[in-house]
Amino acid sequence: MRKFSTALLCITLSAFVALPAFAERIRDLASVQGVRDNALIGYGLVVGLDGSGDQTTQTPFTTQTLTNMLSQLGITVPAGTNMQLKNVAAVMVTAKMPPFSKSGQTIDVVVSSMGNAKSIRGGTLLMTPLKGVDNQVYALAQGNVLVGGAGASSGGSSVTVNQLSGGRITAGATIERELPNTFGAEGVINLVLNDEDFNLAQQVSDAINRQGGLGSASALDARNIRVMVPRGNSSQVRVLAQIQNVEVNVGPMDAKVIINSRTGSVVMNRDVTLDSCAVAQGNLSVVVDRQNEVSQPNTPLGGGQTVVTPNTNISVRQSGGALQQVRSSASLNNVVRTLNALGATPIDLMSILQAMKTAGCLRADLEII
Repeated sequence: MRKFSTALLCITLSAFVALPAFAERIRDLASVQGVRDNALIGYGLVVGLDGSGDQTTQTPFTTQTLTNMLSQLGITVPAGTNMQLKNVAAVMVTAKMPPFSKSGQTIDVVVSSMGNAKSIRGGTLLMTPLKGVDNQVYALAQGNVLVGGAGASSGGSSVTVNQLSGGRITAGATIERELPNTFGAEGVINLVLNDEDFNLAQQVSDAINRQGGLGSASALDARNIRVMVPRGNSSQVRVLAQIQNVEVNVGPMDAKVIINSRTGSVVMNRDVTLDSCAVAQGNLSVVVDRQNEVSQPNTPLGGGQTVVTPNTNISVRQSGGALQQVRSSASLNNVVRTLNALGATPIDLMSILQAMKTAGCLRADLEII
């Protein structure tokens, strides 16, 4: 008996020891304030197309842009010249500048047609300055556009696979200007949680304080956590690397049910529970059937005329409607099994969940997107 109790105790202790393995790292729960991508945008031209460029009569900005570019290269286009451009397309170029980027590094760019070009496949993007929100040039983009789609047309018929009016240039832009970096300038690192939660913010703060040498952490609100660390970029980078690997035992989160009214999808997390209630779910259908019948005279010489008379039948059907009991459930599997037992479609399930929330038997936040 004592051996059995000892073995049971070892299994129980091993189970508790294994619990921290399910903890989440701070790097998965929060991000560092100020460390983010910056959007860049530019306007340029793609040349070298195989007759699939913009129609200049409908997109005059393409001709104007080409004229301005040629004038900068020392070529003057006579006024009133009607250039019929078929191999040129006006495009918008977008990119994301990663944090801590340095001059000379390359980034990927996305090229999208803004005119009526049929395809930019096989084209070359001319040098395009990419600007930030402050209207300053931070990168220059140029290169051959890679389009993942394909298309063919002949005799009025066409076949298109994927999108031909947009492409991508890998390492197509070179960074020319660096962003000002204030990381760690005042000896403070601000962590921003992905989801606002007072309990989680306090748990993250306590987990950092329990680690020696990582500074003093304090939760400012449900999303922001301030960490006071020693000055100096090298020490702060080392401290932040250690902070991001600290594991936090995440407790129960807010129970949520997300309903997408456009697609009819319903998603719920594991903390959703149900209280006992009764649900009556039935379908009422009205069917209107109209058929046209031809009425002819009995004798050809009777002077009558052949007429068409409509015959309309209206029927009302109601199926289901039985009052079903929904038992209280404390796990996601039981909740799903209970809702499936109602036999409701996703569209009906949205109405049922809304009614459950109003009745107080759905223990979750209902969000409709």
